[in-house]
Amino acid sequence: MADPTGPPQPAPTHAEADLLLAERETRLVDQLATLTAAPAEMGNISFGKRVGEGTNMAVDRLTAVSAQEELLTMLDDVRRARERVADGSYGVCEVCGTPIPAARLEARPWAARCLQHA
Repeated sequence: MADPTGPPQPAPTHAEADLLLAERETRLVDQLATLTAAPAEMGNISFGKRVGEGTNMAVDRLTAVSAQEELLTMLDDVRRARERVADGSYGVCEVCGTPIPAARLEARPWAARCLQHA
């Protein structure tokens, strides 16, 4: 990450950005595969009169669904960023057309908007 006290860092080149995004895409796909495999291994949820294992399993599944939704959203953002790299519009705010600051792209390479329009 860039030194906040040093001079501003240049934005990553399109090739560097695509490499970072490809690595992120691979990690997200792997994480999604792990999450989607887990429910099949959990078995059936049974509820009785007491709070017990069934409740814990239900909460775990709800948590996994929420995490899966977040990962799917991020994966979609990463894939759209890779499309922007391919078409040459990467690093430009999709709302106002100004360059996205390098620090933002370093922190969030799939950013499609400048901070003002995020």
